[in-house]
Amino acid sequence: MQDLLRAMGHPVDILGMTTQGDQILDRSLSKVGGKGLFVKELEVALEEGRADLAVHSLKDVPMDMPEGFDLACVMEREDPRDAWVSSQYATLQDLPPGAVVGTSSLRRTVLLRALRPDLQIEPLRGNLDTRLRKLDEGQYAGIVLAAAGLKRLGLSERIRHIFSTADMLPAAGQGALGIEIRTARNDVRQILSTLADTPTWLAVAAERAVSRAMGGSCSMPLAAHAVFHGPVLDLQAAWGNPDDLTAPLIRAHSQGEVSSLAEAEDIGLSAAKQLRAQGAR
Repeated sequence: MQDLLRAMGHPVDILGMTTQGDQILDRSLSKVGGKGLFVKELEVALEEGRADLAVHSLKDVPMDMPEGFDLACVMEREDPRDAWVSSQYATLQDLPPGAVVGTSSLRRTVLLRALRPDLQIEPLRGNLDTRLRKLDEGQYAGIVLAAAGLKRLGLSERIRHIFSTADMLPAAGQGALGIEIRTARNDVRQILSTLADTPTWLAVAAERAVSRAMGGSCSMPLAAHAVFHGPVLDLQAAWGNPDDLTAPLIRAHSQGEVSSLAEAEDIGLSAAKQLRAQGAR
């Protein structure tokens, strides 16, 4: 991001920060305030004028922006899929029954259980280095991480296998970067406009609309992923029950021609309606 802005002739300084989401590692995100913990301190810096913009992994951004803040730009998406990381096993299917798999996500938990109900799924918190260290120490037979994060940090060699979206449907916004600004900063909005990727923005708008309609919380075991086929946006969504290991996944599919954010959000609302009709709550 900073390289792109500098190439456009804008000076860039990085304001280093550690958020509450990075600091609280002994409890799941759903029990300590959700993914908004990764965003809150950055919004304070924007409000106080210490920062002009904040770059977020879009899957960590709450579905509704606080008053006075806007999502000003969504950049071209990196790989949205989930990655299997293990020093011993090439794929999830190679694991012996009862093996321990680490993940921080309720979504991944229900999808992993659907694929391998015989495995032991355990919480995994911390930044990327911490999670990899815990794996290397032998606390887990393997862990599941976002492929985009590993690739962006030059850690592609740690990926043993990338799950298909048919097996592990991504989270809403996964792989995309969203840039947040204060609503009044039209000067920054104008600068960012050339970095926006319209197909990505429309796809994630549909995905986030599903999540918003279902409650918009990280305590939801929800997956939503949209891709364009020509002018048609095709959205898949899935919902699982983390409290009932025998419950099947609930799935939804919605599609239509999309050229605006409102049309994309309608696709997402249609998928959410299908999920609720099948019992997702």
